Amino acid sequence: MVQKIIIDADPGIGDALAIGLALDSPHFDVVGVTATAGVVSGTQAKKNLVAVIEQVDPPRHPRLGDASFEYPPEKPAAGGAWISSRDLHGANGLGEMEGRVLNLHHAHSAHKIMIELVRSFPNEITIVTLGPLTNLAIACDRDPEFSSLVKRVVCLGGASMNTGDVTPAAEFNIFSDPEAARTVMTCPLTLTIVPLEVSSQPGLTMNQFMQFPQHQSEGFAGLISKLVPFYFRTHHQHLGIEGISLQEVTALAAVVHPDWFETERIAVDIETRGELTRGMTVFDFRGTQRWQGNIDVVRSLQGSSVVDFFCHEAVK
Repeated sequence: MVQKIIIDADPGIGDALAIGLALDSPHFDVVGVTATAGVVSGTQAKKNLVAVIEQVDPPRHPRLGDASFEYPPEKPAAGGAWISSRDLHGANGLGEMEGRVLNLHHAHSAHKIMIELVRSFPNEITIVTLGPLTNLAIACDRDPEFSSLVKRVVCLGGASMNTGDVTPAAEFNIFSDPEAARTVMTCPLTLTIVPLEVSSQPGLTMNQFMQFPQHQSEGFAGLISKLVPFYFRTHHQHLGIEGISLQEVTALAAVVHPDWFETERIAVDIETRGELTRGMTVFDFRGTQRWQGNIDVVRSLQGSSVVDFFCHEAVK
């Protein structure tokens, strides 16, 4: 079954690969892509979205939404063990890929695009968030009926058991705008969270990448050829990892292959004020919960399913 989706993203190589896959895959009808500030600025996020769309050149281009903020309300602190976005994704977010941005399409604000599309297709659209939740929170605030018109939200974000990346307690997407995240977590949405400890598991190896069509310049295969070698290098150089994470593809897979994922209904809230824990995703794992479970949290995934999914889409 083809899934209508809106992708809200701050691309980033990982986001770009997931968006390219969705635009190229028969599993998805991408009706909208919206820019959010996070890994890159809001303006750069829009430029990167356009570059990806024009590279893949799908039969029908999605609606495009401008970021609500130029920079995320909360920027990660410099120093410490934090690896900057520039280190992993390059100065403009897409490695060494030269953005072939021929036309910066006229776009409305991201939250307006979200509201218009879900009103046009009530209870048909799944929103996949790959960056900070700023746009989605604004949409929930601006339109009281919005949450009831969205089929489902799949959110890449959060971390449990002190497995954060930007701080020991917090994952980047939630840390970047914890107030927005808290708004989304308390909205009456059908919401699934794919947290860091699960999304970071699927990894693509160099041997697997070498099975892909090489030296391609067009379409999704061309996008992979332009982005993935840079991503391998930065993962090795800055993280000491011989492979690349497929976090964003994991969130996409949760939309079309929910049977690959084990979920648990859990009460979730966001810490917005703690000096050391701001942006922490608080999961109530107690045997007797004091809060009512409000969110489906992915707890595990099936073997190599996500990597196989990406590889199949890359070589088809």
